[in-house]
Amino acid sequence: MLSHDTALVYGRYLRQSLRSRFALLFGVLMPLLYLLFFGPLLTDLPLGGQGSSWQVLVPGLLLQLGLFGASFAGFSIIIENGQGVVERMRVTPVSRLALLLGRVLRDATVFVFQAVLLVLAAVAMGLRAPLAGVLIGFAFVALLTVSLAALSYALAMKVRTPQEFGPAINAMTMPMMLLSGLMLPMTLGPRWLDVLSHFVPFRYLVDAVRDAYVGSYATDHMLYGVLVAVGFTALAVTVGTRVFRTAGA
Repeated sequence: MLSHDTALVYGRYLRQSLRSRFALLFGVLMPLLYLLFFGPLLTDLPLGGQGSSWQVLVPGLLLQLGLFGASFAGFSIIIENGQGVVERMRVTPVSRLALLLGRVLRDATVFVFQAVLLVLAAVAMGLRAPLAGVLIGFAFVALLTVSLAALSYALAMKVRTPQEFGPAINAMTMPMMLLSGLMLPMTLGPRWLDVLSHFVPFRYLVDAVRDAYVGSYATDHMLYGVLVAVGFTALAVTVGTRVFRTAGA
């Protein structure tokens, strides 16, 4: 049964994550450094959007957490393949979809937990946002994590070494970060850069979460963000499942 198999895989990998508390806390370190050392520089600056500078910066940092963390999740598959774990899984009757879902749901749990820590730190530094908006932000982090982790695992099944995997992920994530407006709204840049950023799906997620953090829920940004997030997640899980089936993972 899919739900039973997914729960087994999810539990296995979640226990592994819980045994590595240092990794759980270290994963949130980079966004936290941005929050501590970059956030105060934006105080009282006109950022071209609603709300305070914290309501602009924190949503971007939340999605940055999911973007970089989930994109590199595939490293674990490469390690497991070298240890023979993937080979042993090939002979089990567990659903290939469950093998993927268990992993990505574990990743979503870990990164939402880290997102909670980041928001708590931001509140201590001056962030004020409606609870509903904060919860919507966590939902977007979860969807982004599921989609990118699924694609990351799929790519990891196709490459043989970390030396191949790492540069490929960096080549994809850096343009996404720079063109999605994670750090600052793209509307602050030149017109051509703002137009180009609309071809990056994550731009719509960032705009949606920023709207949520100022309490604006019935907006075009929110609608487009939800559609892109759900559509991209469905596509990524479909691709990931197909790769897992053909690779026998």
